[in-house]
Amino acid sequence: MVEELAQADGVVAVCTDMAPWALADHDLIAALDAAHRLQQRLAAVTSALVREVDSRGTATEQGASSTAVWLRERLRLTVPAARRLVDLATTLDTGNPGVRQALADGHITQEQARVIADTVTTVHTTAGAEAADKAVGLLVDWAGRFDPNLLRKLSTRILDHVAPEVADAAAEAALRAAESRAARDRHLTLSQQTDGRLRLTGTLDAETAGLLRAAIDPLTAPSGPDDTRTPGQRRHDALADVCRLALRTGDLPENGGDPTQLVITTSYDELTRQLGIGALDTGLQLTPEAVRRLACDAAILPAVLGGAGQPLDVGRQRRLVIGPLRRALLLRDRGCAFPGCDRPPRWCDAHHIRHWADGGDTSLTNAVLLCGHHHRHLHHGDWSVRIGGDGHPEFIPPTWLDPAQLPRRNHYHRRT
Repeated sequence: MVEELAQADGVVAVCTDMAPWALADHDLIAALDAAHRLQQRLAAVTSALVREVDSRGTATEQGASSTAVWLRERLRLTVPAARRLVDLATTLDTGNPGVRQALADGHITQEQARVIADTVTTVHTTAGAEAADKAVGLLVDWAGRFDPNLLRKLSTRILDHVAPEVADAAAEAALRAAESRAARDRHLTLSQQTDGRLRLTGTLDAETAGLLRAAIDPLTAPSGPDDTRTPGQRRHDALADVCRLALRTGDLPENGGDPTQLVITTSYDELTRQLGIGALDTGLQLTPEAVRRLACDAAILPAVLGGAGQPLDVGRQRRLVIGPLRRALLLRDRGCAFPGCDRPPRWCDAHHIRHWADGGDTSLTNAVLLCGHHHRHLHHGDWSVRIGGDGHPEFIPPTWLDPAQLPRRNHYHRRT
């Protein structure tokens, strides 16, 4: 298969060097149709390969927490896109083979394949294999005329066409299946941008959507005739107000042994001059005005930095990494330090590089921040970790993964 794919890659590479402006209209459209059909065929091949990688456990063998995370690193995808690849591969492998064949033939797109696979699974459960086969044929035919959104709407009454005798009873089953999909697909992604802002994307289930609206709607009304904020800005500010209210309750769970709190990094001199320019523990810099404003409503926990930007060692004669030492560790690693992991600091444990039981001390130079998965992986796997010459952790892969054992670092939390 590798050789065949390499040959196909060469043919496609030739096409990329050809000038589409020289094509007549009918040839231009025919070329577009052919490229689109080829794209769907390749999607079927990719899906089969992803399914095999997932079933073999290749990702976990190489230190990733899941196949989706491994695909993100390998193919430079976002985690949601990688997760969709894994989900589709599983669906096509375990579902009606007609859906997989339709994708391989280039008759449907990946999004249409998801819709058809979900619908056919419901039909099979409700009306049996014969009705499911009929549904595949009908839905593939509809896919030639309708986009995925309209196709999903039409599919809600598919049983009227393939099994009318059970259509009414199946309507309730379809509704339950839709609720199950909503629960499965719920997610929230927080993507940090280069300037420190955060982009929120995701899909909320109906119950959570209701909770969010109930929480922010009362806070989104204009505050008066002089309120010039856009609706989007008002929703943003309402979410900030809800978060402040939650922090004030004192009922939030602890994070790594510390109460929920806001940490601002600044120098000692700036701190004594009524809080100068500072930075949040997420890395975002703040103006003096913003620092002073936050100081009115939050516990400001100063962390003094050394000349090379390293938090000063605040180790204590104790086993647990808590208090000032944990805050220093969070400031240094900014999240799980294992290469390729994007887990934030509040989801991480402090790992002793030289174990406490072996005489290792509890200090910044003997600690690294790891998420639960990679903490377990480091204890039970073949990887090792050390502190590099610049004071940041680096990980040594096992020889079976990299014979040269070149040190690797996490570049998601610290870009340089």
